[in-house]
Amino acid sequence: MKSIIASGLLLGMAHGAAIAGPYVNVENNAGWAGDDYTGAVTDLHVGYEGAIGEDASWYVQGGPAIVSVDGEDNSTEISGKIGGNFNVTDKIGIYGELSAISDDGEIFGDDFGVGTKLGAKYTF
Repeated sequence: MKSIIASGLLLGMAHGAAIAGPYVNVENNAGWAGDDYTGAVTDLHVGYEGAIGEDASWYVQGGPAIVSVDGEDNSTEISGKIGGNFNVTDKIGIYGELSAISDDGEIFGDDFGVGTKLGAKYTF
């Protein structure tokens, strides 16, 4: 996780990005299968974000994640995200995110969780 965060900071700074400053992000992601609640993950992250020129931005964040699986005791893992946004035009932006979470406190173990997000946004 430290290498992901460090890579994000270096990547952002290598392109002349100025660090806009730290922030705190609390995010809850919950899931259901039909009417059955399956669980949730609540991220308690501290992060940094900045601009890359006039048309792009980046962020990196990390911290504890409270994992609540229905019918089980809560556990605390370590999670982090790195991402960015690029404005292709005044109306179209492309964004992406790489996220990761430890498994039973183990970083880069056999069940280390990694996720991606990639999308485009059109503004009217």
